[in-house]
Amino acid sequence: MSRLLLLLISILVMSVMPGVPGWSAEMDHETPLLRDGYVMNGVDGSLIGPDSNDVWLFKLTSDVNDYRTTLKAGTMLELLPSATLEKMIADNKTRETTAYRLWNSRVTKYKGKNFIFPGYFMPLSKPEKAKPESSQDPNRIEPEQPPVRESTLLDEPNDVLSIPPEIVEKLRARREKPDVSRKPAADSNDISVDKPQPATEETLPDVQNYSQISDSIFVNRIGFIIEQDHGRHVFAPDALGRNVQKLSLNLLPCAALELTEQKQAAEPEKMRFKVSGIMTKYKGKNYLLLENATRTYSHGNFGR
Repeated sequence: MSRLLLLLISILVMSVMPGVPGWSAEMDHETPLLRDGYVMNGVDGSLIGPDSNDVWLFKLTSDVNDYRTTLKAGTMLELLPSATLEKMIADNKTRETTAYRLWNSRVTKYKGKNFIFPGYFMPLSKPEKAKPESSQDPNRIEPEQPPVRESTLLDEPNDVLSIPPEIVEKLRARREKPDVSRKPAADSNDISVDKPQPATEETLPDVQNYSQISDSIFVNRIGFIIEQDHGRHVFAPDALGRNVQKLSLNLLPCAALELTEQKQAAEPEKMRFKVSGIMTKYKGKNYLLLENATRTYSHGNFGR
């Protein structure tokens, strides 16, 4: 009987303790996290970094609310490697300010931490410093200003309209300049006529640079998700026996990656996935932000 009474008392105490002030706060205290997929539009902050691991942070200067959680101003979120981040770093090196406004930037959530995949950014101009007022010297003599002609302020009705000489010279030079934009039609048999050549990467050196810093869509590609050192994961495409170009994509932390890791950990064998996402580049390396990952089956026709 006494044991039963002690058991009932212990159950009563356990049910009452969570209602005590301070108890639930310690048990349920968690870092607030924005939901995965929340899009930041018009969010201001400052660019901070990099650290020893080449990690860049974005410090919020205002509260961010996704209708579920609110991140207070001063919170710092890690910026994911991307083409936009590379542009921000290049822009930061040419400006005195580190303040930026993010647009169409996606928030990801991975293992209890938020990240930002930047989409577009706008640098915020640094406020101009007030110029110090120069001390006026009572003994300073101001230079005399040339007298202003009254005709320049108010012309008489009968004055002759004159054109400044420098404008006349520009008009004359423009009239005498030959028009080279119009060339006479050349004979079809004349082999000396230069034909237009197609543009190549050699003739347009900036094309390769622009192509490297633009994101692209990665849709329905089959492959393996491989874990490497330090908990990093990469996606290696596979064509079920067909010869494909070897490509390795570093996977960016997000909820889709975390869910895929859980599926793969539950199976003892290697799994294939059909993935879709956003492919980007950062400092010459390929990265992939997963949108969807679905397991595929070979039904025994191909080796695992």
